[in-house]
Amino acid sequence: MNREKSKSLQEVHQTVDTTVHAGGWRRLFAFLGPAYMVSVGYMDPGNWATDIAGGSKFGYTLVWVLVLSNLMALLLQSLSARLGVVAGMDLAQASRAYYPKMINRSLWFLAEIAIAATDLAEVVGMAIGLQLLFDIPLLTGICITVLDTFLLLILQRFGIRKMEAFIISLVSIIGLAFVAELFFAKPHGLSILSGLKPSIPNDQALYIAIGIIGATVMPHNLYLHSSLVQTRRIDRSDKGIRQAIKYNVIDSAVALNLALFVNAAILILAAASFHTNGMTGIESIQDAHAFLGDILGTALAPILFAVALIAAGQSSTLTGTLSGQIVMEGYLNLRLQPWLRRLITRLIAIIPAALVIAIAGEEKTDDLLVLSQVVLSLQLGFAVIPLIHFVSDKKLMGKFVIGPWLKIPAWLSAAIIVGLNAKLVYATLVEQMQSGENTLLLSLTAVPITIAAAVLLLWITLKPFFKPSEKDAALPHILPESIAVQGRKSYQKIAVCVDFSDSDAEAISHAVQQGGKDAKYLLVHIVETAGARVMQSETADYETDFDRKALAQYETQLTATGLQIETMLGFGSPKDSIPEIVNQSDADLLVMGAHGHHLWKDLLFGTTVEKVRHRVKIPVLIVRKVV
Repeated sequence: MNREKSKSLQEVHQTVDTTVHAGGWRRLFAFLGPAYMVSVGYMDPGNWATDIAGGSKFGYTLVWVLVLSNLMALLLQSLSARLGVVAGMDLAQASRAYYPKMINRSLWFLAEIAIAATDLAEVVGMAIGLQLLFDIPLLTGICITVLDTFLLLILQRFGIRKMEAFIISLVSIIGLAFVAELFFAKPHGLSILSGLKPSIPNDQALYIAIGIIGATVMPHNLYLHSSLVQTRRIDRSDKGIRQAIKYNVIDSAVALNLALFVNAAILILAAASFHTNGMTGIESIQDAHAFLGDILGTALAPILFAVALIAAGQSSTLTGTLSGQIVMEGYLNLRLQPWLRRLITRLIAIIPAALVIAIAGEEKTDDLLVLSQVVLSLQLGFAVIPLIHFVSDKKLMGKFVIGPWLKIPAWLSAAIIVGLNAKLVYATLVEQMQSGENTLLLSLTAVPITIAAAVLLLWITLKPFFKPSEKDAALPHILPESIAVQGRKSYQKIAVCVDFSDSDAEAISHAVQQGGKDAKYLLVHIVETAGARVMQSETADYETDFDRKALAQYETQLTATGLQIETMLGFGSPKDSIPEIVNQSDADLLVMGAHGHHLWKDLLFGTTVEKVRHRVKIPVLIVRKVV
């Protein structure tokens, strides 16, 4: 476990330099990108079912609900970006700094459940898209979705800008597909405008409206946005921070209005295609796809619909993976290999989806989508309320703390979101209890969990009114009054990892620069053959004999230069053997050469340096060969 303080999404932190542009469009373009990656969460497959149901049942009546939810999303995402820009922390890191350990673990657990629920909707949505486009069984499609586990790993190697470009490409596919769909559907313009007038015809419309709002502001997006804005290197002066906030608001406005267009297009398409033709019972994605071709009179309509669904699922699953990484690193300061993190999240989503389809049949996929949105609803307040508290904290935000003109609408949005989502959760529980099925099980599980969540949410809401704890005074990024820098003696014993390649000279040279002639040097090499892994020091194969002689030759050559040399041959996995040898050697510095692997070699062979540096008790100097 990595206990050291780390930056949010460390591998892409501040990799886009906005300071090289004096201003104007080039400066603005340097900031554009994070909100587009966030926006895909607002058009993921979990939103499609509510939009289709709202359009088919009530026509254009609920267009205003989409506009209202988009305004709330724009406000909250802007606050999330402000937190990342000003405080230099993502939402999870701020929570870890502010809340007690037990509360943090609870918030982390809820955030992980929300991300798994989001991924569940994306898995089901992508599987449905593959089924609609290629006519493959839904269960097979769900299994295929595990193959995208490594896509994020590949994209991250090309940098954050390339990843943003890929996401924007997928969003563009979705947008263009629905532009074509609306062209085929030819909705009535005045009817769409009439839908901007707030109205709720009946309780069923209220339920769908709650679902639309609950599916719009996604909790993982608040974590994601506060981290992604930190991929930009900005001028840290007051003017530079203010400008960064402004440009991120513009980025959010453009991207989220594109998401509004997609969601509105789905609802309008359902209204123009189904409600206008008296087909008010269309609620599922499969039904909408099945009837589009016949109603719109073109075979291209259902194809575009399926392509857009796959693009929405794929883009959402990439950003969901990043959110999972941010949540785990932020709350727990724990880093996993990205592919492993992705695989765990995807399996958590695939297993329940596969079991439900295998046992209950494909017709239950809509129930899974609804369940994922209910789970998200339960978690939403645990991200929104801390966010508002943090950006309202003058100690954390300084002169960039939000004023009443932002604080009042932010709390009003939180009250609407939490209240409506609480109503959705309550209504779902009551309906299940009244059905008479699994009443005892619900009473022992869902009901107490919901009550505990409500108590936790109340505590978080009222926390700022309690007496501040010592932990509250220890928020990161607050400079100490003075920095005491202490000199230290030269290193007395330096361990150097060697692999008998041309990079050894570089590593040994750097080691000597640290210790000079007076230090002792321990040359360490690990034999990794199959025999060495099993027989350890008793192995007597050719490679072990060669490595032993090579170490002896290194010792002879370096001793002749006046250096004090010891050697140690280890056996098995370098990730295990190197820390064991170094920790027992009394060395006070470890020097390692970076192997320079990329992508598949890292995936196949692992990253020794990354593993070793977290398991030794001394400083580690990593040397990269100069080409």
